[in-house]
Amino acid sequence: MFLTGPKCLNGTKLHTKGDSVMNMIVCVKQVMDPETPAASFRIDPEAKRAITSKDKGMVISPFDENGVEGALKLKDATGGKVSILSMGGKSCREVIKQCLAMGADEGFQLTDPAFDDFDAYATAANLAEAIKKIGEYDIIFCGRQESDWDAGQVGSGIAEILGIPSVTAIRRIEVSDGKATVDRVLADGYETIEVSMPLLVTASNEIGEPRYATLPKIMAAAKKPITVWDSGDITPAQARSQMLSLFIPVREGECEFIESEDPEEAGAMLATKLREAKLI
Repeated sequence: MFLTGPKCLNGTKLHTKGDSVMNMIVCVKQVMDPETPAASFRIDPEAKRAITSKDKGMVISPFDENGVEGALKLKDATGGKVSILSMGGKSCREVIKQCLAMGADEGFQLTDPAFDDFDAYATAANLAEAIKKIGEYDIIFCGRQESDWDAGQVGSGIAEILGIPSVTAIRRIEVSDGKATVDRVLADGYETIEVSMPLLVTASNEIGEPRYATLPKIMAAAKKPITVWDSGDITPAQARSQMLSLFIPVREGECEFIESEDPEEAGAMLATKLREAKLI
């Protein structure tokens, strides 16, 4: 979806044509490892959340990692600064450090029990407030969807709240003269869109494989401070939906064999059974 809107409604200072630094913010989320075996997947029905497997830990959501790669590619081409923003428990600090080791410049973390169990709207609203607090930005990167809920709503929600254009599911981005040219992935190809900055894009996997962090960058990332904000710094938004239940579907099946020495008779018996079950 391509949305147009006013350049900015929140008073944030933005990059202009005469500025020398491109400011990019990437929103990332820590999720349960998508490679967790189905046999190891568990949920807490009372808390209505998945339980982290002992075999697989928490990782960065894969499409968010593509978003980091997209921002870093643009930084390689034009220069500038890449900031990482994540909301979650204290452990999401590890995801921010991973992004810093890939080449990002600074990290920001929202962590507070008041930020837990939020829906897509409240998540977008909280991240939008944090982006305003960070200050300057030209392009905001998000993943096209998260790997746990697969909703794909937060990125567009942030853009709507900030009052800036958004382009979803991009595979390429270039900037020139205060405008961005992006290729948006479609079911049967892609379309090229030119849009003014500031803007938000959501990255698809076609943007490229995330780069590996080198040992020197990992060591440098370990020394970089991360700015931490809580509910005293960002007033939590109110969720607009409520999860009623979370459960693993139970699938049961019964198998009945049709026995007959005559194939035609077996076929007729099978057809009768299927009609009785109202399957034909």
